[in-house]
Amino acid sequence: MKYAIIIMDGAADEPLAELEGKTPLEKANIPHTDWISIHGRGGMVQTVPRGYPPGSDVALMSVLGYDPAVYHTGRAPLEAAAQDIELGRDDWVFRCNLVTIADGMMVDYSAGHIGTVEAAKLIGDLNERLGNDTIRFYPGVSYRHLMVYHGGPFKCQCTPPHDITEQPAAKYQPRGKSGKILRGLMAQAGEILAEHDVNKVRHDLGENPANAIWLWGQGQKPQMDSFQKLFKVSGCMITAVDLLRGMGKLVGMKIIEVAGATGYLDTNYAGKGEAAAAALEDNDLVFVHVEAPDEASHNAMVEAKIAAIEHIDSLIVGPLLKKLQEGDSWRIMVLPDHPTPIRLRTHSGEAVPFAMAGSGISAAQQQPYSEANGRASGLRIDKGHELMEYFVHG
Repeated sequence: MKYAIIIMDGAADEPLAELEGKTPLEKANIPHTDWISIHGRGGMVQTVPRGYPPGSDVALMSVLGYDPAVYHTGRAPLEAAAQDIELGRDDWVFRCNLVTIADGMMVDYSAGHIGTVEAAKLIGDLNERLGNDTIRFYPGVSYRHLMVYHGGPFKCQCTPPHDITEQPAAKYQPRGKSGKILRGLMAQAGEILAEHDVNKVRHDLGENPANAIWLWGQGQKPQMDSFQKLFKVSGCMITAVDLLRGMGKLVGMKIIEVAGATGYLDTNYAGKGEAAAAALEDNDLVFVHVEAPDEASHNAMVEAKIAAIEHIDSLIVGPLLKKLQEGDSWRIMVLPDHPTPIRLRTHSGEAVPFAMAGSGISAAQQQPYSEANGRASGLRIDKGHELMEYFVHG
């Protein structure tokens, strides 16, 4: 049996007035995904357990088949695993966004989706000036970086910056017993970044400066069981984000890199589709994640979200479906990890629609793929981590 799972990150949404009461999924032209829904089985799955914040770390862990109540220790530790950063038992790791703050407001959680080369220079200089035996900064991709704090325990509450766009930044700074340490670091970093040559150039070019850091997503090193051990199939993963790359490494999945995969709207959709189809030759299951719809939602870009969903369908779902249909025994599934409503510009924790088709899966509702049709199916999986077992062996 060969399996393919495609994650349209944040694709689920609400009906929008500008789309005549349709959601972006309903508006998009997605014939291959609709085929899966019409010829297979669809429903709703609760990927974010009640009581958890609706982050991609929790939702994607559920989709991979791992119960967050058992395995989740924070978002940043998963990204640290992607970078092969060794963490000691007393170490804490934080996600460190480069952001734009102006007039006290969180203007841009990504500093204009700053380039990786520019960002590496900024993070490198921050590490040189603020790093020591206790604190170290690690560069990542674009605006996504890490800070490791050696020593614990570390008790604080932090807010994701993409949740507070156009909100007063000071209102959401780290709180709790250890929050003062983080607030001090953020203030020092802001002073350094404000006068940095990289930001002077960005200002001259009319680009959002990376004039602050934002620390959040903290946690300690997780321990996760092997995917092959749990599900009896070998898996590989294609993604442009360290969060999922790290999760894949921790569960023993092979990580396939694709040139031009950016984690943004300009990602190499076709390259991901081609690599995923090729990966089925040597792997039982391929897991493809595309961040673009989520990024469009965070920036309230309706047409860009629709376009991203259509690119995923035509350049990833289509080629994978064609490749699988050449074999005798196969299954394919499409779903978001969580909703990211355009109205909110951030994640929400409602259930998301899934559709699967292939060997042993009979046509049920025979309706196109959408949030409304998922709800109307009557099939609901309340524990998101059980979906993988249902897909692989159900």
